[in-house]
Amino acid sequence: MYEPRDDASAAGQEVQEALLGGPARYTKADVAEAVGVELVRAERLWQAMGFAHVGDDDVVFTDADVAALRRLAQLVSAQVLMPEVETAVARSLGQAMSRLAEWQVGIFKSVLGDQFSGDLATTAQFAGAVMPVMEELQGYVWRRHLTATATREMADDGADERTQVIGFADIVGYTRLIRDFTELELARLIDEFEELATGVVAENHGRIVKTVGDEVLFVTDAPAEAAEIALNLNEQIAESTRLPPLRIGLAQGVVLARFGDVYGSTVNIASRLTSVARPASVLVDRELSAALRHRPEYALISIGPTKVQGFRGLRAWALRRARLR
Repeated sequence: MYEPRDDASAAGQEVQEALLGGPARYTKADVAEAVGVELVRAERLWQAMGFAHVGDDDVVFTDADVAALRRLAQLVSAQVLMPEVETAVARSLGQAMSRLAEWQVGIFKSVLGDQFSGDLATTAQFAGAVMPVMEELQGYVWRRHLTATATREMADDGADERTQVIGFADIVGYTRLIRDFTELELARLIDEFEELATGVVAENHGRIVKTVGDEVLFVTDAPAEAAEIALNLNEQIAESTRLPPLRIGLAQGVVLARFGDVYGSTVNIASRLTSVARPASVLVDRELSAALRHRPEYALISIGPTKVQGFRGLRAWALRRARLR
């Protein structure tokens, strides 16, 4: 699937066909008719996946588009997906795949250099050779994550709402970094930050929900896991010569998990605590403080009521490692 360009050359079309797995044959009405769904429904799903509006006469869809819409319609007909959630499913898939595509095109550009846009025939050959390998790797990673998620869900009886710890880790001074760093320097810094965060979160049995530029949102099932993630992040950042310090906020409570994201007041509290935390510090809410207080390896220092938007009288505690004798 792609957004059409009027100035696409024959070589450019060859690249598109290599990536899409075949030539464009259909208008959007052709696709809807072939699958037997209303055009408005097909358009709604297309846009939910994040793709631009397509004109009525634009021939930009392939056999793969027809097959994909047919499979989705079959899932709804079989009541595997309810009609009211198919758009949300399409949106979640689109958001996840969009970031993956950006990363993969970055690989193409780094390997091909000037040939990426200067020699489209070579780009088409490269795409045709690499795509099957990437698809196989994506399938493997997806199945592994699917297995891990399904195992957790079965252990939790499949409930959408559960008690968890939400954490935000935010780079201090990111606005200044954008101003002072070159794009390449900023990209390297973000890559290093995300690599560090991914490793620390995984080592302590947490899960990264998403990263947004200078911020990582993660979740854990146990208070001590969240505490270790936060403290280890700050400790490892302090050892780095390039990464700036972090502000980290943690909150424990009921969380709604939906389509790969998390929602609820617990998420909002963690975000607000992050915004008021000092550089290289960790703030936790009342519930998490109570859960960690009996553990001798941690010290909790009350900082009293915290003024944050939307939460009057929110109390917070600074989390540190205890000085054990």
